[in-house]
Amino acid sequence: MTNRPMNRSVRLKTLRKWARPHHNQTVARRRLRRRLSGGLLLLVALAMAGGLAAVVTPTPQVAVADESASALLRTGKQLFDTSCVSCHGANLQGEPGRGPSLIGVGEAAVYFQVSTGRMPAARGEAQAPRKYPLFDDNQIDALGAYVQANGGGPTVVRDADGSIAQASLRGDDLGRGGDLFRLNCASCHNFTGRGGALSSGKYAPDLAPANEQQILTAMVTGPQNMPRFSDRQISMEEKKDIIAYVRAVTEEHDPGGYGLGGFGPAPEGMVMWIVGMVAAIGAALWIGARS
Repeated sequence: MTNRPMNRSVRLKTLRKWARPHHNQTVARRRLRRRLSGGLLLLVALAMAGGLAAVVTPTPQVAVADESASALLRTGKQLFDTSCVSCHGANLQGEPGRGPSLIGVGEAAVYFQVSTGRMPAARGEAQAPRKYPLFDDNQIDALGAYVQANGGGPTVVRDADGSIAQASLRGDDLGRGGDLFRLNCASCHNFTGRGGALSSGKYAPDLAPANEQQILTAMVTGPQNMPRFSDRQISMEEKKDIIAYVRAVTEEHDPGGYGLGGFGPAPEGMVMWIVGMVAAIGAALWIGARS
């Protein structure tokens, strides 16, 4: 009986000695698995972070473009604050009695008004006349970009290289362009685009100095008394044909040496009648004096 407790204690000690190494091995395996799992998770997390950074981080070209756009907007804001804000307001909302709102007019209106020298206006008039532009092309681009970014609206048309489109805006159908011009524009600008008087001290300007982009932006934005022609009223292709017609008739050489305002046969006949009658009377008097 007395040997049983001793035998049991011996067996327990033996079991503990045998189990301890196995327990240590099990603990070591668990630690190793934890480390491997943690390392694997870290690698996965780093890979995901790298992929996300590659997607989110802009490429050098995009970064340069964004920086250029920001610089353009900063320049545009400076020009607006120094030359436009007193009449059009700090938020483009306009000032009563001074200038209209620029919200929604877009880059196209800025190009037309500023490139033709009508804006900035020197003084209040019934209609802003065309004059030499105050800003150069780069400044006009910057001012247009600022108004476009803050107010939205129609944009100018550009060629594939980013430059303002001019020659590419001329359509191929001069006949259709002439028909559309006579139907929609000749009542104010006359059929050769020489312009004409309107009421209240206003007038339709001569289109000869206007380039292709200025003609297009005028149709799109409707400056002064001119109506605005959407693409539903006159499609883009039809606008291009009108531009081609206007440029053709304004660039055409007058075979008689003087266009007489481009009003056609009425003033030409009147001039010929007056000149002919004066010449005939003068000849009769000269013959009578000689006899």
